[in-house]
Amino acid sequence: MNNSTILQVENLKTVFSSRGQEVQAVRGVNFEVNKGEIVGLVGESGSGKSVTMKAILGILPENAKTSADVLRFQDKDLLSLNEEEYRKMRGKEMTMIFQDPMTALNPLKKIGAHLEEVIMRHSSCSKAEAKTKAIEMLRRVGIPMPETRMKQYPHEFSGGQQQRVGIARALANDPRVLLSDEATSALDPETTIATLELLKRINKELGLTIVMITHDSSIALEAERVVRIIDGRINFDGDVKEYAAII
Repeated sequence: MNNSTILQVENLKTVFSSRGQEVQAVRGVNFEVNKGEIVGLVGESGSGKSVTMKAILGILPENAKTSADVLRFQDKDLLSLNEEEYRKMRGKEMTMIFQDPMTALNPLKKIGAHLEEVIMRHSSCSKAEAKTKAIEMLRRVGIPMPETRMKQYPHEFSGGQQQRVGIARALANDPRVLLSDEATSALDPETTIATLELLKRINKELGLTIVMITHDSSIALEAERVVRIIDGRINFDGDVKEYAAII
């Protein structure tokens, strides 16, 4: 792991157990992600791409068993972390935005509460300070009139705006790595383009490392480097121009 590497994965395997049977979803995955890079992790449904990222983040269900020769984030050996240590890392140093913003947001909570809660969970700031930070984050992701929108509920936002709220929440504690799990698949083409432009702008402004998990090669082409998974194994890892030439 060199000085520019922020995430290192060697021989990652994940097996699901169900009714006495085992299904191997990830079969020895190897790749690295460098600081400040945008990587497209692409594969068809069931290929193992999302399982790979959830294994790294430690959010797989109890019937999943993960092993690896190396699984490191910055200077942390992820294989040695207990759940409490993983919980502190999630939402602060490495965060994820999910596919469906409607299910990622609690319909009974105001938008402000969603952001303030995650800010206060990972810092010692006051509620007033958390509110100020939440407003700042909504403004950063392009939500107009953030002071007013803080008081509204998720159903009062469009799908694209809900996804921006999800991005704001993921960025609220200044993470080093953002994992985007099919974050544009529920959006219309115009909103998808706007969301991808937002992610690329955040990457440049904050130096944030982004891994875009997608089944769509056109989304992966928006990255700088592409890692493709087929049947739980990496079968391509290279520059986006090389990837464009083979699809």
